Amino acid sequence: MATCPPYPTYPGDPTGGTALRHAHWWQRKWVRYGALITLLALSGLVILALVRQQTGTQGFLVGLGLAVLPVPLLIAAFRWLDRVEPGPWRNLLFAFAWGACAAALIAIIANSFATKWIATATADPSGADTLGATVIAPIVEESAKAAAVLLVFLFRRRDFTGIVDGVVIAGVTATGFAFTENILYLGTAFGTDQLNGDGGIASVTAATFFVRVVMSPFAHPLFTVLTGIGFGISALSAERQHVRRVLVPLSGLLLAMGMHATWNGSSTFGDYGFFAVYAMFMVPAFALLTWLVIWTRQRELRTVREELPAYAVAGWLTPTEPYALGSMRARRVARDYARRQFGGRSAARAVSQYEAYATSLAFLRRRGRLGRANADFVVRERELLHELWRRREVARPALDHAARMTAPPVPVAAPPWPVYGVYGYPAHPAHPAPPTHPMQPVHPVHPAVPYPAYNPYRT
Repeated sequence: MATCPPYPTYPGDPTGGTALRHAHWWQRKWVRYGALITLLALSGLVILALVRQQTGTQGFLVGLGLAVLPVPLLIAAFRWLDRVEPGPWRNLLFAFAWGACAAALIAIIANSFATKWIATATADPSGADTLGATVIAPIVEESAKAAAVLLVFLFRRRDFTGIVDGVVIAGVTATGFAFTENILYLGTAFGTDQLNGDGGIASVTAATFFVRVVMSPFAHPLFTVLTGIGFGISALSAERQHVRRVLVPLSGLLLAMGMHATWNGSSTFGDYGFFAVYAMFMVPAFALLTWLVIWTRQRELRTVREELPAYAVAGWLTPTEPYALGSMRARRVARDYARRQFGGRSAARAVSQYEAYATSLAFLRRRGRLGRANADFVVRERELLHELWRRREVARPALDHAARMTAPPVPVAAPPWPVYGVYGYPAHPAHPAPPTHPMQPVHPVHPAVPYPAYNPYRT
């Protein structure tokens, strides 16, 4: 039953307490975190030195000041997309740092080496530059950015549950990569203007800023988002679908490389090639992907409204919570109410965490009902229910208030039909009151809504 699965030996241990007591030193968490932070820090120092060497100190500072402008807007946009089931900030910090440091370092070294090798082999520097921009750079850069998505997919699997998560991780990684690349391009353009004595609107710096920051700040995120969508579809697939889980991310990566190559090669299509590719290819692709992501976000909210009533019938949630948790407006009202009535930011944070855990629970149940759940379905379900139970004292009144404030009354028919309450449930529900402790099993009666109240993964 979804209401009384066997509780794991250690609630915080996803393995159910079966982890080895004496792990090797390289398997310890602090060792892995330390190695990752050291790798990113060294990559950042090296890429900083390389960019400063090419642009000069003054050019580097100018490029840094201009390149940072679109970063907050892009991060805020991706964070907005992730509001239904927000992932931890550490994943976003890792993705941005990987894109800005590790991926940028891989790209600048590999691109330079490949271009020089082609120029030496063909004795055609101009052709080598064109080939490097249209073929080598898309392959190297998209592969380097995709590595961050792959790492989160493999080692933060619980935080990677669908298309939106893939889009957010890929977009933030590409934002970090574009940030470092813009420093290089803008700093180099400023150095060119210093040599030529140019300035103002007619300068190379102004033109570079307009093309890279004003017209196409979404270019790199748009390419890498295709890879993220591939990993998101793979995350939604069942474990037994091995071919699909591998081919779909690879297809997304190939599409990202193709779009990147088309964008880089637009300058070779004639005087107006850039504007033609921008208007006929980039803008429609951006609009289509934006629609897809927003539609997926609304679909996630609908999943919350459809999957959580089973837990309301069992007594883990109140009857009004599935509606409130499936509405972004109601969620915001609940957080504001908790902030005013229950102790400020800490109460609002507890409600926000309650909303996130409830959303994860809805997604978990949907995967189980569709036969796509992992082997730890029961353990994970109990962990999420435990986290909800810990925060119920603050979250339940806040969500109930939000439901009353945001949901219009449901019209009901006159007798002889039964009269229902404001939200379509009886005034005195037939199901039992919530248990006094999450360990106590709940035995639901016949559901008040046509929804299965069983564990869809258990046989």
